[in-house]
Amino acid sequence: MRINPLILVLFSFILFFSQCKNPTAKLNYPETKKGTQTDNYFGTVVADPYRWLENDTSAETKAWVKNEQAFTEGYLSKIPFREQIRSRYKDLLNYDKYFSAFKAGDYIIYSKQEGIRNQAVYYIQKGLTGTPVVLIDPNKLSDDGSVSVALDGVSNDKKYIAYHVNKSGSDWQTLFIMEIATQKKLDDQLDWLKFGGAAWHGSGFYYSRYDKPAPGTELSAKSEYQKIYYHKLGDKQEQDVLIFEDKTHPQMYYYPQVTEDERYLFVYKSPGTDGTEVIYRNLTNGQKDFKLLFKGFEFNYSVVNNTGDKLLVNTNDGAGNYRVVLVDPANPQKKLWKEIIPEKPEKLESASTLGGKLFVSYLKDASTRIYQYSYEGVFEHEMPLPALGSASGIGGLNNETYAFYDFSSFTYAPCVYRYDLATGKSEVFKNSTPNAKIDDFETEQVFYTSKDGTKVPMFLVHKKGIKLDGSHPALLYAYGGFSVSSTPYFSNSKIILYENDGVFAMPNIRGGGEYGEKWHKGGNLLNKQNGFDDFIAAAEYLIDHKYTSREKLAINGGSNGGLLIGAVMTQRPDLFKVAIPEVGVMDMLRFQKFTVGWGWSVEYGSSDSAKYFPVLYKYSPLHNIKDSVAYPATLVVTADHDDRVVPAHSFKFISTLQARQKGPNPVLIRIEINQGHGASGSSLSKIIEGETDKWAFMFYNMGITPKEYGK
Repeated sequence: MRINPLILVLFSFILFFSQCKNPTAKLNYPETKKGTQTDNYFGTVVADPYRWLENDTSAETKAWVKNEQAFTEGYLSKIPFREQIRSRYKDLLNYDKYFSAFKAGDYIIYSKQEGIRNQAVYYIQKGLTGTPVVLIDPNKLSDDGSVSVALDGVSNDKKYIAYHVNKSGSDWQTLFIMEIATQKKLDDQLDWLKFGGAAWHGSGFYYSRYDKPAPGTELSAKSEYQKIYYHKLGDKQEQDVLIFEDKTHPQMYYYPQVTEDERYLFVYKSPGTDGTEVIYRNLTNGQKDFKLLFKGFEFNYSVVNNTGDKLLVNTNDGAGNYRVVLVDPANPQKKLWKEIIPEKPEKLESASTLGGKLFVSYLKDASTRIYQYSYEGVFEHEMPLPALGSASGIGGLNNETYAFYDFSSFTYAPCVYRYDLATGKSEVFKNSTPNAKIDDFETEQVFYTSKDGTKVPMFLVHKKGIKLDGSHPALLYAYGGFSVSSTPYFSNSKIILYENDGVFAMPNIRGGGEYGEKWHKGGNLLNKQNGFDDFIAAAEYLIDHKYTSREKLAINGGSNGGLLIGAVMTQRPDLFKVAIPEVGVMDMLRFQKFTVGWGWSVEYGSSDSAKYFPVLYKYSPLHNIKDSVAYPATLVVTADHDDRVVPAHSFKFISTLQARQKGPNPVLIRIEINQGHGASGSSLSKIIEGETDKWAFMFYNMGITPKEYGK
């Protein structure tokens, strides 16, 4: 007999509210069917009773989603201060925020998030004093703000700009072209791109794309056989010329790059999120075949720019913290490289050029330092930054005399600065003025000891002068993977925590890139547990030093950080009061089966390997939930259009957790509709709803009533 989903939803509301009279009783969660699926991994039989939830388009899964959504909404709706938090967060966001300015010939283009409009708008102005006009307004592309836009590159004659559109947060992109001077959209449309860009050359550009997936599998099927094409402006996509493909390696990323002078075309190959091989073609001498520049895939290589027929390259080949070398593509052997900027104790995060100068960005204990060099490697000076924080975006063409960069920190709202190459000075181009007393808050950095004796840095943000008595609510957040560096950033949402005498803690755990490849390798593959140990030690530090207590400590992370939260809450359920894993990789035995999950095997290993299966199985969040254990109050967060970490990870995790949870701590799932992988590209209205529910859930389960404003 087929049950009407509406009846299930109604039943879940009745069931939930019948329990409200006894908040200490275990919640009676919606029942989730168990299957009999098992898999044999090298002699170990592993049950997977919720495998059916991997089919996100089935009527059965859709009914389950509606049932869980209704149950979660029933819980959240009874929180008396939920609307109060929502109102405060909207007030905090209601100011103009500026990002990502750059030059396009005589024009300057930048992004402006206006108040609480759903999407940031791209503006264009002529020169530094021109009147800004709208270039692209994503808010006009959908009624609900679920369509986002990102820019992909300006043509070499500065007449055109490529941009792509994402719908409902999916990674799938559709690329369009606009004439800059007139803001007129051309007829060109390129579909089925992911993680793309436009490498302009001549009257068109190179780009990478996939074949069209089978109907109904767009958000879950493996993305394989990426290819590189050349598109000539005005042509239909079917006319595009295939430039490169490799039918023998379906699970490989390919990305094109063309040098500023259009001399060289590079194709970067990568089997995942780490390790590259680079091939190239000289576009000026009639070379038809690609030649090998750097053999993969042990190291990473990035061509910064060319100087004549030589290449400035940023690499970790021979330098765990990266270095810049000069390479002759005609003779690319490593023994012939000339070192331009040698490896330093700090990690070189990025390198770029502007006006014939070389700019290198380093991390010093997870905050940015930028230095200017000549192309010959002669140090000229440090680029002044307004404070300790995070800067990004500096760079421009060889004939330009100034460029822009973004700067922010925990207590410094995003601001766009203009750097003048002649004077070496920076000045504000566009300033963001938040609706909060930022001067009331402060940042400190501490170093604590992890399980194996490793010293780990951690940022702490809170009101000035708080008393360390263990009474404060605290949110402990980390990422810790893929060599991604967690640096200071401004968060309007966190102000809600600070205003309620709370503490935000962000440790730079191993697996990240804050201290180069040694730090990254110390927390990936067989060493992944080190990052979990670092996070657990950070929690113990906060409690031991009375920033908070176990009853006031929440943990949060997204994507790889969601995996982190799932792992530590199953390893140390006694240590945390609240856990909020977002869009997490929860099934470490099957992540490689979906969309681009295969690309993470270089970071995690794969259950297809006898070497890595035991390690993955030991910490996989889904497979380490035990019967009759009291886990923290948990709000799992995912989205229906997440085609990077498919929602099945969260569906299976929460189903197992609800079946095995002991005691009254709620374990719920929040499933957002028409949203993708986290906040990237999401409408601001959905971000407001999501952040409201996370803070409400956290405070409510800590027994804290947030401050009322205006009273």
